[in-house]
Parts: sequence; structure tokens; C-alpha cells
Amino acid sequence: MNIHVIGIGLIGGSMVLDIKSLHPDATIYGIDTNENHLAEAIALGVIDKAATFDDLGTADFVIVSVPVDVALIVLPKVLDAIGENTIVFEVGSTKTPICEAIANHPRRRNFIATHPIAGTEFSGPSAAIRNLFQGKTNIICEVEKTTFKLQEKAVELFKSMGMRIRYMDPKSHDKHIAYVSHLSHISAFMLGKTVINKEKDEQDIFDMAGSGFESTVRLAKSSPAMWTPIFKQNKKHVVKTLEEYISNLSKFKDLLINDDFEAIYNEMQSVNKIKEILNGMKK
Repeated sequence: MNIHVIGIGLIGGSMVLDIKSLHPDATIYGIDTNENHLAEAIALGVIDKAATFDDLGTADFVIVSVPVDVALIVLPKVLDAIGENTIVFEVGSTKTPICEAIANHPRRRNFIATHPIAGTEFSGPSAAIRNLFQGKTNIICEVEKTTFKLQEKAVELFKSMGMRIRYMDPKSHDKHIAYVSHLSHISAFMLGKTVINKEKDEQDIFDMAGSGFESTVRLAKSSPAMWTPIFKQNKKHVVKTLEEYISNLSKFKDLLINDDFEAIYNEMQSVNKIKEILNGMKK
């Protein structure tokens, strides 16, 4: 089995680590514009060899794991280079622009649009970890446009990594992910900014930062190179979620100003049901 991963970071790197565990005889090839990443990935055992687009003709699987703006450019080139029985999947956090970019490509049937909802705030080859996808959901979009034989091949691989499969159209995916992922990252970035700006005047503020602050702001350590294109591609839905979020923050501020602490209590109590929702997701 020949596996090619384009963009050797958290998601692509973790995927090939799992594949190597499941298929010890597989050869993992890496393609990356960053030569240091290639060398690091080989040294860490994430990939076996460096490769180029000219080598994709013999690939069984091609994993495209690059920033979503780069994926728009890379994917058509990948589809141009692959063999008849190669399955290509892209793992980014937006799906509508990706699907539109290759909608009319002659080898569209060799492509499957996916979004494994898993990750950490870290990036680069050293961020790759085994079993990242165990118990996680993998969204697959426009599965009907992928030839059935290759659908089966991809889904079998995803399930062997422990992923649950969910099918969704690209527009619904982008709308829903704006709420549960993209808004979370914006909130973390802006919370981090608020505290950093205040810390300029009050040097002791980080001495008081406990685990609650650390867990809330964790996503602010995520790569701007990855997240700026995501916000650009999903701008419409992200703006809508921000409007709703800002409205809720403003209402909360008004309750404080008006000393309406009973309403504040009721607001927080009503949101406590998020525990039941999250526990259901874990099950």
C-alpha cells in the first residue's frame, strides 16, 4: 500500500501514523513545500520518504492536509497526477469551496470530501499523534459523487481508525461547523487578545490565570496560517454566528448593569444542559 500525504502536520501526520499501525507494510510518502518539515517527519518516523507530485501515479491513497486556500490550488493538480484507482481525500474545515473547486474535474469520482473533527492546538510534524481519531466523527460530503468502489475503500480506512461516519451536504457542514468550531476559535483568540492587552498594564494578571483560563484560551495557540483562510472561506456563516454571539454577550452585560442576578442565574442554568448534550456526544 502506497500512501501519500500532502502537508505533514497534525491531521495528515496523525492519519498516516494510524495507517502505519494498521498496515505495517505500507509505505508513507510525504509532500511538503517546507523542507524542514519533510526532514523532521522522516526523523520522527511520521513518513518513510519524501516525494513529489510526479510520484502520485502509484498512490493508493492521497491525503491532502494543507490550509484550505492552498487546497483549492493543490487538489486539481493532485487529481491530474493520480492513477485510475487512487482515492484522494481532503481534510480541511470548510467543504463548499473545496467541492466547488473540483466539481467539473474529469477525476472528480476519485475524490472524497472529508472533515475529521479532531485535533489539538499544535501544528507541524511533531504535532502528529497516534489514535487522534478514535471515537471522533468524520463528516463526508457529496459521497454520491465518488465512485462506489473508492467510497468503500475510504470509509473502511476511516472506520479502522476508529472514526464514526456522518454524511452531510457541504453547505450544511459549513453552517454547522461555524458554530461548533470556527466561533470557538474566534472566541479564544479574542479572549487571549483581551487579556494580553490588559497584561501590558498589570504584570501580575497571568499569575492569577488558572486551569479555567488555560483551557478556554487553548485554541488561541492555533496556527493563524491555517485559520485565516478558514474564516475567509466560511465568512458568511462565521459572521452570522458572531452576530448571535455578540448579541448574547451584550444581553449578559445589560443584565449585570441592571443588577438582574436572578436572570443571570437562570441564563446560566438553562445553558447547563450543554453537559447532557456533550455527554451524549461522548457516548
